[in-house]
Amino acid sequence: MTITILLLIACVGVSLMAFNDSGLMAKLLFSPYEIRRKNQWYRFITHGFVHADYVHLFMNMWVLYIFGTDVEKTLSMIYGSQGTLYFILLYAGGLLFSTLYSFWRHIDHPHYAAVGASGAISSVTFAFIMIYPTAGLYLFPFPFEIPAFVFGGLYLIYSWYMARRGRDNIGHDAHFFGALYGVVFMIILEPRLIPLLLEYFA
Repeated sequence: MTITILLLIACVGVSLMAFNDSGLMAKLLFSPYEIRRKNQWYRFITHGFVHADYVHLFMNMWVLYIFGTDVEKTLSMIYGSQGTLYFILLYAGGLLFSTLYSFWRHIDHPHYAAVGASGAISSVTFAFIMIYPTAGLYLFPFPFEIPAFVFGGLYLIYSWYMARRGRDNIGHDAHFFGALYGVVFMIILEPRLIPLLLEYFA
């Protein structure tokens, strides 16, 4: 049983319970105002195990399964048993780091709330991009593959732009900062990735 599968099972299980229990959802979601007012720091973690709806849950779990499986397997192959620890640090760190900007931005906004593992999953996705920059990925609705590093660049630009617009209910800030965490994490873990990546832009 891999960490990726365990995370997937936990997210699905907790999300399904929260779909049928609004009180549980309210206790677990990310609320900077409640975190500061009541010292409910656990919300930095628990919000990643609940989702807005079935579509949100499915999309996040699908992306986690696709990229998480490969990243976890690769880290385990390279670093042995330590690879599992590194994967946990990648995921948990992404979940935490991706919310810091929103925490300070909305700390005085009692009506702001966020749910979902998107920040952590963005970290895992960009760890994959760092490891396999030329892997072919499909970007809906285009019916052809694009290199992973191209997808990564487009993703960062889109997330930053949409976060600045702020006209929907999607946590683009979490996507952006989660992705950055994944990049920085992999560079710190394996500095040799930098010259290899530079070759693709030379």
